[in-house]
Amino acid sequence: MAEAEPIEQFREETRAWIAENFDDALKGRHNPLGMVDGPTDMSPDMVEWRAKTGAEGWGAPTWPVEYGGAGLSGAEVRVLNEELSKAGAYVPIGGLAIMMFGPTLMEYGSEEQKQKWLPPIARGEIRGCQGYSEPNAGSDLANLQSFAEDKGDHYVINGQKTWQSGGQWADFCFGIFRTDKSHKHEGITFLIVDMETPGVERRPIKMISGLSPFCETFFTDVKVPKENRVGEEGKGWTIGKRLLQYERAGIGGGGGGGGLSRSLAELTAPYIGKDDKGELADKEFRLKVIKHEMRIRNFMGTMVRAQQEAKEQGGPSATSSVLKNVGAKLAQERTDLLIEAMGMQGLGWEGEGFTDDELKNTRRWLWNRAVTIYGGSTEIQNNIVAKRVLGMLDHQ
Repeated sequence: MAEAEPIEQFREETRAWIAENFDDALKGRHNPLGMVDGPTDMSPDMVEWRAKTGAEGWGAPTWPVEYGGAGLSGAEVRVLNEELSKAGAYVPIGGLAIMMFGPTLMEYGSEEQKQKWLPPIARGEIRGCQGYSEPNAGSDLANLQSFAEDKGDHYVINGQKTWQSGGQWADFCFGIFRTDKSHKHEGITFLIVDMETPGVERRPIKMISGLSPFCETFFTDVKVPKENRVGEEGKGWTIGKRLLQYERAGIGGGGGGGGLSRSLAELTAPYIGKDDKGELADKEFRLKVIKHEMRIRNFMGTMVRAQQEAKEQGGPSATSSVLKNVGAKLAQERTDLLIEAMGMQGLGWEGEGFTDDELKNTRRWLWNRAVTIYGGSTEIQNNIVAKRVLGMLDHQ
């Protein structure tokens, strides 16, 4: 009998491990990634499952083993996700530190910083938030004014950050701060701030969706040791821009706006109904769904190619801005169509007469109004694409 191909052997081993370790009682339970939905107050069985998957390196499956990952290839990660989905399982580890801080630290951090921060992030033991935007530094991010004063062996930060996803629950903040007021871009430094440091004050921001996934943070004489500086002083703008590429690639990868494990036809059928052929009864709406699903499939195929190219060239390129824009549009389109199909059931906010999923879909639809803004607005991405991808530089 011929030996199984390596990828199929990996599939069999993964399937067996999930069957042995995943508790069926966790099926259908909320996957507490803790990025936008709140603190991860996990039940004991969820804590145990997180520890098991973290020990396997599945929290950051493509990261090197020495940094807490599993060292898997892209093909192996796809198999892992397929087998988890088949079992109704998931990895309760994720968030911004996994998506963008970790990859950035691998490029620019010291070995000591990598060993200190990456393994606990990959195991889901600590969570990070991003310290970029300020009240007067949004699209013009380099206008940031939060100042980190050099005090010899440490910095002292005074200032404010806003729109920090999950900031009220984060253990640390990774962000860019001004260290030189005489230079705009060259005066920025990348720092890691312990969010429990005296002088850090967090205030949640309530959104139109009813959630409070963001906060604004105030820094008053906050001490940050020099060992928490990533890269050289004054090089934070370069490092910060690299992190944004990882962020945009991550946001773009979520192009469906939730529920991608189920087709839009399946999600909308209970509201639209089916004809005698088992197809959506409304022909006009069915055509909208078909076109959307085709765009989703094309986009996901492009994402796979982009991820492979990013791996080969050592990280995402400016094309991540293209993916971010397309993914954002698809996310909004998906929830728009779902709300359209739900009719009156798509207007629920709270109370009786609506299922939990219907209430979540309404809030997700409102949440997705912001997806073309956060992570860099569509207009900013268009500028990047024009300059960095198409070569349409300004001519004096």
